[in-house]
Amino acid sequence: MLDESSLSALSRERLDWTYRAIPTSAHGYTISEWLKTAPTFEDLQTPTLTLGREALQHNIAAMATWCKDANVALAPHGKTTMAPQLWREQLDAGAWGITLANIAQLRVARAFGVPRVFLANEMVSASAVSWLADWIDDGADVTCLVDSTAAVEAMAGALGGRDTVIDVCVEVGGAGGRAGVRDVAAAVEVARAVHTQPRLRLAGVSGYEGTVAHGTEQDSVRAVDEFLTRLRHAHEAMDYETDSPLVSAGGSAYFDQVVEHLGHLSDTSATVLLRSGCYVIHDDVRYAQSSPSARGRSGPKLYPALRLAATVLSVPEPGLAIADIGRRDVGMDSGYPVLVEHPKAHVEDLNDQHVYIAGDVSALNVGDIVRLGISHPCTTMDKWNLIPVVDRMQRIVDVVRTFF
Repeated sequence: MLDESSLSALSRERLDWTYRAIPTSAHGYTISEWLKTAPTFEDLQTPTLTLGREALQHNIAAMATWCKDANVALAPHGKTTMAPQLWREQLDAGAWGITLANIAQLRVARAFGVPRVFLANEMVSASAVSWLADWIDDGADVTCLVDSTAAVEAMAGALGGRDTVIDVCVEVGGAGGRAGVRDVAAAVEVARAVHTQPRLRLAGVSGYEGTVAHGTEQDSVRAVDEFLTRLRHAHEAMDYETDSPLVSAGGSAYFDQVVEHLGHLSDTSATVLLRSGCYVIHDDVRYAQSSPSARGRSGPKLYPALRLAATVLSVPEPGLAIADIGRRDVGMDSGYPVLVEHPKAHVEDLNDQHVYIAGDVSALNVGDIVRLGISHPCTTMDKWNLIPVVDRMQRIVDVVRTFF
């Protein structure tokens, strides 16, 4: 359970100009007071981002059920939303813990009392390791990664003479990817280094298959299969210091293959831990095409929960409309947003505060509201510090506070 006092304090935050998703008519209200006025989508000013309540609830429940049926644990990657309110819903649905990626994100988790965290990254800074040890001493359950003897030595040196013990997993990577040992022999070498440090405990192995593949073609699927085989071989070569080691992998595109290759390890003493994050929001482009169910494989059916709204500002020439969203409002690292109600029109370009809508824009007039779906939720969520949640009737039933 998260710290209810910290969560409830969010509803007492007073709305003002610092929350750009909130209309000026709400300024001066606390969040809970504003929600009692029964606001609707029509009260919002564009550009704005909203979350769909039903899609969120469905995605959280569907992924939890799928993981339970597959006999694997789930630690959703919290970086997708950085929203403790949504973390609580995921934990309440049965999540093992929350995955995070850096010290700043860990500070959010500590502030809201997240009881168990998987840090899917190395931690070698002396100040960061010391801070982490303090949190563990306060009762937190945190596991992080190591991928070299140098990282092991750095962590041990930062702990100095204190009694804190930190659980670590050896990270396995892929050629040309980011961190992680490149072969099983190197993994065993790092594991042996961990054994020499009494303040570190070897608790598992970890990898992220998304660094070796980025598409749905057979070459990508094969690369994931090969990577997961190597991760399994690393696990089999380990001499763990815990009775229930973690074997962790799984983003939001290939988690079905993780279960195919590693799921049977749950029948032994291991805990197979997925770290999928984007599933809770899903999208209309990247994961709409690459998630397991979209590719006809085993996986929960997911729905896009994010919608951008923009006002048409100008129709300056045939085949072109300009609306009031831009790069400051939506991520574009995995593709432009798409118009969900005008399939014959498309986003041609984005400036900082303007979107160029091309194609058949004959139905668009100055002042019209257009709704857009996104690709890759992480890089859109981080542009909004407060996001209204709407139901099917477009009533605002909640707001989600983010901490990027």
